[in-house]
Amino acid sequence: MKGKNAYWVLALLLWAGCKKDGTKTTITTDTTKTNTSALVKGADVSWLTQMEASGVKFYNNDGVAQDCMQLLKDKGMNAIRLRAWVNPADGWCNTDDVVAKAVRAQKLGMKIMIDLHYSDTWADPGKQPKPAAWQSLDFAGLKTAVSTYTVSVMNALKAKGITPDWVQVGNETNDGMLWEDGRASKNMAAYAALVNSGYDAVKSVSSSTKVIVHLANGYDNAVFRWMFDGLKANRAKWDIIGMSLYPTVDNWQSYNEQCLANMNDMFSRYGSPVMIVEVGMAANEGTVCKAFLTDLLVKVSTVKAAQGLGVFYWEPEAYNWQGYGLGAFDNSGRPTVALDAFK
Repeated sequence: MKGKNAYWVLALLLWAGCKKDGTKTTITTDTTKTNTSALVKGADVSWLTQMEASGVKFYNNDGVAQDCMQLLKDKGMNAIRLRAWVNPADGWCNTDDVVAKAVRAQKLGMKIMIDLHYSDTWADPGKQPKPAAWQSLDFAGLKTAVSTYTVSVMNALKAKGITPDWVQVGNETNDGMLWEDGRASKNMAAYAALVNSGYDAVKSVSSSTKVIVHLANGYDNAVFRWMFDGLKANRAKWDIIGMSLYPTVDNWQSYNEQCLANMNDMFSRYGSPVMIVEVGMAANEGTVCKAFLTDLLVKVSTVKAAQGLGVFYWEPEAYNWQGYGLGAFDNSGRPTVALDAFK
């Protein structure tokens, strides 16, 4: 769009509000007509193979059973994100499982992001547990383990002809990773050294793959400045700053505004492109979620110097699954209107 039309679309997106109607929220503005075609639009579908093995099916909006990744591609997505655990107890999200899903994504022509947790299980701002096999290592051994494991994942992908577009060295590392050795608030230099071990390992296999350092709460500029000031002071290397953003139906507009300000600041302060690598909202609020995503995609596309790269929805395919309620499929296995924001 050009001229006044583009101005008014953006103005409406910024103004678009919600009106309360009982316990539901009704969006009063159509925000579906903005062009964000240059962005990466993706989904983390790490649960997919486990769900399929449990008999879960996925359906398009006409009720026709369909491969989940193809369905997401049909919704406008062009990338898949996959978490990698070192030695998970049940095997899901181990290297073989990650590679199997990456092969499927590549066959569909989708870009691939690998999210290395450096753990056997969930790593996030509240917990960053070491893999069991790394528990007794000294710090030099821990750096070597990060490097060796990262290279092994990259080589497993390479053996199948896959070069990931992006690799995260850690997941939501708001206070570092591999606690306690890599807890940033206690030893930023140690965390920076672990980041560099992962960074160098990725580049040793694929110099073209971009390395992401990922923090939660993309609206929280103070946390991002603290972390990336600390990493920069300790000569850490990264290519892209990744963010998570999980608003509610009541605060998504303010979160999006704060996130945009933070993204612009990250580029101005560090020269780093930015990407929203996780988003989600209650699955039963599809209309509100569509407005949130549409507005967020616009905001990412307006980051200074075109350094806003894209948005990934976290596990949109999850429905009736492990109690997770922030997917974007309804209880019948069909995508909600939320995913239409990616078209």
